[in-house]
Amino acid sequence: MSAMHVDHYGRGAPLLFIHGWGMHGGMWGGVLEKLAEHFQVMAVDLPGHGLSGKREEGRGKGALFGAAVFPFTLHPSPFTLDTLVDQLSSQFPGPLTVCGWSLGGQLALRWAMRRPAQVDRLILVSSTPCFVQRVDWCCAMAAETLADFSAALQQDYASTLRRFLALQVRGSEQERELLLALRQSLRSRGEPDPAALQAGLAILNDTDLRAALSEIAQPTLLVAGERDALTPPAASQYMAEQMHSGRLATIAGAAHAPFLSHTEEFVKHVVDFLHE
Repeated sequence: MSAMHVDHYGRGAPLLFIHGWGMHGGMWGGVLEKLAEHFQVMAVDLPGHGLSGKREEGRGKGALFGAAVFPFTLHPSPFTLDTLVDQLSSQFPGPLTVCGWSLGGQLALRWAMRRPAQVDRLILVSSTPCFVQRVDWCCAMAAETLADFSAALQQDYASTLRRFLALQVRGSEQERELLLALRQSLRSRGEPDPAALQAGLAILNDTDLRAALSEIAQPTLLVAGERDALTPPAASQYMAEQMHSGRLATIAGAAHAPFLSHTEEFVKHVVDFLHE
């Protein structure tokens, strides 16, 4: 048994952030403290990522910031979409708003489907119901590309992670500055577990939540980067059309991390959505 790291900011209605593949909760940057002016913000490090499973060293930022650890298991339990949802839902019984980025968005969607009483609202950032192309789904990554990426990860772990970071900001305004910030932030909590990375790629390859989108009753804000090279904005548009209460906010000039490149605009979208 190890521990799941959670950062806490502010007070108010609970708002949980779930990061994307290979990242950690600290990657959300300044949006957490800005949103903590309005809400109780929590950012989790998924199993095998960031500080999860690593000993706390007594960090803190006064009344605004705190950290907590919760139990999780990476082995021998399978690292799958549903086991991750089970672990999250057991520690955050809700009701709460769940904000998921990329892979974290798929976790948030699945959580809302399986345990709707726990999830009041959804915010899906640069996300998609199906990450790879299917016969009837073209706004996604080619399956061969993801397979090549998985093979490269096994051959050269460090350079593959660097390549992935570059893809997240490709085409964004202030691309070079954002890439530097992402690299520094990722290093701040150490490298993710290789087994967790491979399992995360398997989730991205296998998951297809399109058929269940019409069952999502929670109000949902979908935030897409206009220049996203990993999850095309068309995927967010599709989700907004399929959901009962989906709303799309496309951020011009942003790529896969719109909350970093366009922080003020992102925060305004979230605050307006949650204050309705």
